[in-house]
Amino acid sequence: MPATRQELFDLFGKLGITTKTAEHPPVFTVEEAKKVHDGIPGGHCKNLFCKDEKGALWLIVALEDSVINLKAAPARIGSKRLTFGKPDLLMEILGVEPGSVTPFGLINDRELRTNVILDARMMKEEMLNFHPLQNTATTTIAAADLVTFIKALGHNPRVVEVSDPLP
Repeated sequence: MPATRQELFDLFGKLGITTKTAEHPPVFTVEEAKKVHDGIPGGHCKNLFCKDEKGALWLIVALEDSVINLKAAPARIGSKRLTFGKPDLLMEILGVEPGSVTPFGLINDRELRTNVILDARMMKEEMLNFHPLQNTATTTIAAADLVTFIKALGHNPRVVEVSDPLP
């Protein structure tokens, strides 16, 4: 069974990580999320769950307005050609459904199958926002605490300039 939101929050507490969560109607896209996150400070993010042609899994995390070129990304992150992971694989590995992809889902990747890429531009933000395993809320976490959380799970996140420069 995938971890619950309460189990996620309990882990934050054990790690000494302070977060703040705002409830809102379900959102499935960045455009929908933009309508509900007014008043929530920090960088709002998107998450791409991908699989490369060798079967390696990748979670690319970037600011919501970032352009991630899936043809250019492999050279930047050291992968083979990327495609989006299928919903059943997403549920199996991160324990979330499409529209709820989040680095917090790494709590469910107990076999450490996912390579985690944090976009360099995103990591310049002090506070970041992600769904707490469901797209009916947004949780704000310090960027440094996000790294602490990911490392506590056994993953080794890499900060990479994966997004294209803004025009």
